[in-house]
Amino acid sequence: VQLQASGGGLVQAGASLRLSCAASGRALRSYVMGWFRRAPGGEREFVASISLTGGRSDYADPVKGRFTISRDNSKNTAYLQMNDLKPEDTAVYYCAGRLSVTGTTYSSSSDYTYWGQGTLVTVSS
Repeated sequence: VQLQASGGGLVQAGASLRLSCAASGRALRSYVMGWFRRAPGGEREFVASISLTGGRSDYADPVKGRFTISRDNSKNTAYLQMNDLKPEDTAVYYCAGRLSVTGTTYSSSSDYTYWGQGTLVTVSS
């Protein structure tokens, strides 16, 4: 599967953005999806994950209550809705996929096989 992330941009603190991750090559419904980010000078960190059907999701503590991961398997697309953005959310955001048959989520980057190219989110104060 090929993943294409989009939707990043420059926004002010408190604004919202929605990132999209479009899949091609194979049906998204077979993949657990995750979002990760890498801040300038930092390491890649987990943001959110969603199970195959969307019935289960998991979030990193810094984004809980502000970010929502979702998926539309009919459109072969996963999303990350980001509200109340903060300057510390500035990062390149990557979507990732893991072929799965279970209803679980994964929070480690090593659990994912397929990665999108990243989309830059910059939040100004």
